[in-house]
Amino acid sequence: MVVPEPGLPTAVTIYEVGARDGLQNEAALVPVEVKEQFVRRLLAAGLPVVEATSFVHPTWVPQLADAAELMTRLGADGVDLPVLVPNERGLDRALELGLRHVAVFGSATETFARKNLNRSFDEQFAMFEPTVARARAAGVDVRAYVSMCFGDPWEGAVPLEQVVAAGRRLLDLGAGQLSLGDTIGVATAGHVTALVEAFGAAGVPADRLALHFHDTYGQALSNVQAGLRAGVTTYDASAGGLGGCPYAKSATGNLATEDLVWLLTGLGIEHGVDLDAVVATSTWMAGHLGRPSPSAVVRALGTA
Repeated sequence: MVVPEPGLPTAVTIYEVGARDGLQNEAALVPVEVKEQFVRRLLAAGLPVVEATSFVHPTWVPQLADAAELMTRLGADGVDLPVLVPNERGLDRALELGLRHVAVFGSATETFARKNLNRSFDEQFAMFEPTVARARAAGVDVRAYVSMCFGDPWEGAVPLEQVVAAGRRLLDLGAGQLSLGDTIGVATAGHVTALVEAFGAAGVPADRLALHFHDTYGQALSNVQAGLRAGVTTYDASAGGLGGCPYAKSATGNLATEDLVWLLTGLGIEHGVDLDAVVATSTWMAGHLGRPSPSAVVRALGTA
């Protein structure tokens, strides 16, 4: 039954991260032809944005060493799919392939910036500045991720003002959208509301933000609802709940795309995604990975 809640957005964009964030932490290498089919199936299911891969050095994320081959195989269908670029070298590879959307990945905390980027909190922005500037000059859209927005396994709770400062610096560099990541899944609804309001008070409206939740403590959908009430209309999700973060051991699976679709459908919020097709895709990928999908909706529908 569809029962809308007054005051919520009428439509939401689901930013699918399964092919990149979902697979990056898998120990067993997934063949490039399987990745290609995964991306194509996600697109066919109606997902409006599918982040395909990352041009990170293969030493750090071996799973994504085939990034250039994957984007080449996708051909014209891959040109408008976003890819993560950690630095200018990654951007060079994306530009060589004619890609039009890239993302950079920053940290709201000093410790994670050093562990993930080998830079201090301030140094990360100096690293991103030429990457974002060159991308924008080439007509390429830039998204910025900020990790550890709600809690850090080394530093604990992260002050709202610290997250806002990091996000503002990335937007000021030229990022078009800012994705706020609950990397270790510790956020709760009131914290989400407070952070979105803090950005608003700093001059960043909700339509410039995206929210990226992990379901470590079972709070992801509750947090989405808080985000909806605060006016955020873009949500990152991963088909089948795949993913984590290779540099944060307590970061378990992403919010499952199917679970998000179920919630949005029940609230009467438009999303354009075929639930059955995504469930079938996640079940298919679970078969390749050799384990069932952690998505509650996939389990409930009895196909995994």
